[in-house]
Amino acid sequence: MIYDYSPVRVVSSCRLNIYTFPFDVQNCTFTFVSYSHTTKDIMVELNRPIEEIMKNTLAVMTTVGEWKLIDITAHKEERPGLQFDRLVFHIGLRRKSTLYVVNLIIPSCFLITVDLFSFLLPPQSVDRSAFKMTLILGYTVFLLLMNDFLPVTGNTIPLINVFFSLCLALMVASLLETILITNLHSSSSRLAPVPRWVRVVVLQKLGCCVGLPPKPTKDKSTDMYPNAVREEIKIGKTPPMPLELEDTTPGELRELGRDLRAIRLQVDQQLSGDQNTEEWIQVASIIDRFLFGLYTLFISAFYFGATVEAMNCTSPSPESLFDALAQTLFTKKHLRPVKSFATPTNVSVSITLVGILGINEKAQLLTTFLWLVQEWDIEGLSWDAKECGSDRVTLLRENLWIPDIHISEFMDEDQSPFTPYVYLDNRGHIYDDKPLRVVSSCNLILLNFPFDVQNCTLTLGSYLHFDTDIRVLMGSSAEDILNESTEVLETEGEWELIDIKAAPSILNLEEGSYQEVRFNIVIRRRSLIYVVNLIIPSCFLVTVDLFSFLLPPQSVDRSAFKMTLILGYTVFLLLMNDLLPITGNTIPIINVFLSLSLSLMVASLLETIIVIHIQNSSNEKQVPRWVSILVLQYIAPVICLPLKPQSNKVTVHLNPNHIQVVTSVDNNNPAIQSWLNSTEHQPMKPARDPEVMEELRRLSQDLRSIRLQVANHLQGTQTSEEWAKIGLVIDRLLFIIYFIFVLSSFLCVTFLWL
Repeated sequence: MIYDYSPVRVVSSCRLNIYTFPFDVQNCTFTFVSYSHTTKDIMVELNRPIEEIMKNTLAVMTTVGEWKLIDITAHKEERPGLQFDRLVFHIGLRRKSTLYVVNLIIPSCFLITVDLFSFLLPPQSVDRSAFKMTLILGYTVFLLLMNDFLPVTGNTIPLINVFFSLCLALMVASLLETILITNLHSSSSRLAPVPRWVRVVVLQKLGCCVGLPPKPTKDKSTDMYPNAVREEIKIGKTPPMPLELEDTTPGELRELGRDLRAIRLQVDQQLSGDQNTEEWIQVASIIDRFLFGLYTLFISAFYFGATVEAMNCTSPSPESLFDALAQTLFTKKHLRPVKSFATPTNVSVSITLVGILGINEKAQLLTTFLWLVQEWDIEGLSWDAKECGSDRVTLLRENLWIPDIHISEFMDEDQSPFTPYVYLDNRGHIYDDKPLRVVSSCNLILLNFPFDVQNCTLTLGSYLHFDTDIRVLMGSSAEDILNESTEVLETEGEWELIDIKAAPSILNLEEGSYQEVRFNIVIRRRSLIYVVNLIIPSCFLVTVDLFSFLLPPQSVDRSAFKMTLILGYTVFLLLMNDLLPITGNTIPIINVFLSLSLSLMVASLLETIIVIHIQNSSNEKQVPRWVSILVLQYIAPVICLPLKPQSNKVTVHLNPNHIQVVTSVDNNNPAIQSWLNSTEHQPMKPARDPEVMEELRRLSQDLRSIRLQVANHLQGTQTSEEWAKIGLVIDRLLFIIYFIFVLSSFLCVTFLWL
């Protein structure tokens, strides 16, 4: 019975189905078949149950990188006419998707959410198109820099590629919609009157569906001037007086009346706007709200035996010693050098760590450079040092039996320098010292990156021989190994040697037991480069975002500032992506820190958009009473935001005939208070000339109307002031919440690192 046990590094083809990347499960096959012998000569069979194969595989597997083993199955392939025996193994693997979710999907969702909330920016007062164009530019750069993470295949299109293309298409569509709405707002005064079908479909039907009912049209019964008179004013003519007053009114009073009427109509047209313009603006607002709803719905619907005697040398010369060794040792190099096979060979091993070359986080591999020392005895071999002229000689390895000591965690081809010689002394003791470049698997724990400490294991033992044949012993103590490694360690790169521990171990299998020596290499990452290049710049940018709350949203386009900041931070993360660990096992705290910083910036941008929306929606509706009480009376004192008290105003209603004019005046003004007192205590003198008094009454109405509209235009209405106060209070409240969240988050991350 031949027992052959050998390691194999396999690079095999596999039909990958990456449609559901990064949540994909792959099924790869290994087919064992004789290359030239048919079933008449060789039959391939499974030598142990598949459950035992799966159990042993999970027990010895050390890599926990991007892929996770979920199943192993095997079967004999049986087909009619098949002349070769084929044993097929199916390896089921599942991709760990955390890396791709954090670096690809979540940032895309953040950016598409920002694009969704950008619909709240008023197109008539904020350059929303520039904001969206900046967002598209940032997302395009993000996709270009993250292209290496995406699978490249010509078989199927992964859903994640469709997802990214869809996000980009939605952003472009929203930009085009914003351009059309902005054009409609700016050119509304030059457009023809709104067609009747547009007024019915958009203003009445669609407006009610999206919660924007049409504004009531101006009551023309209260307008004392016909359209013909208004058209004359547009071309610069002075409106005439009524015919019944043309002859009875004095000349100077008549001219004064005409001038005041012209001023009033021009102020009305300048401040209130034409009804046609207002209707087109309503149409644009309803279409914008409707497309925003469609955009929201579209986004929502969308993982050696020798018996030798003492040698005699013919003379004390190297040739004589070599001839003696050739006759007694070299001819038996294929046998374990013992007198009885029941006697195990004791092999002592020791290592010296010369260099730490690096760590591959994604593949979970540690690359080191070692000096490996092996020592064992050849039973019965000795010579007289004086007779043979030397107590030690160097011999070629190929002439001796060499124990098959290997490192269990070895995961790559052996690219170590070749040294052909070993020492043999006159007592039959072999001293083998050779350099070894080791690429070994290591279960990396990157939670505290870049302040992490890794404990990697190197297990040295015989690959084939049981402990009844070869026993592996420690050649030096762990303290001596650490001291020597610290003295000769030549690399001063990213990693620092902390400790080396060593202990014997036994691997028990059903076939037998293996005696091994396990070395634990404890290394610590030097974190200065990551602190300087990643953590400190991120803290700076978050601080800038925090101080951006001091920018007044009503006079500065704070949203554009924050969007530019997010774009810069995104590009910074993409360019610094090579410094971050790539692993599918655990999420490092620094990834959470960077994602949290980006999330905070996005949240502050959304808050700014909401505040701008509140302050620019003041003319649409009155402030609900519960909102006014909750925000202005309860929240404002809590956040220590003093608000100006509202001034006491007196409202005077003038209702002559069909004209209704409402005038609000501030009674704190001494001049106005004096005028009110005088009008209250001085009786009106009887009119001597009714026609003159009628004309004076009309002039008084015109003057009051002009004064009211100018006052509203310069000072703003009470509703606008109240909405502005509410926006200011909410902005201060969210700034305090943002500051507390930033501070607590940074403290938690720092505590976890420490």
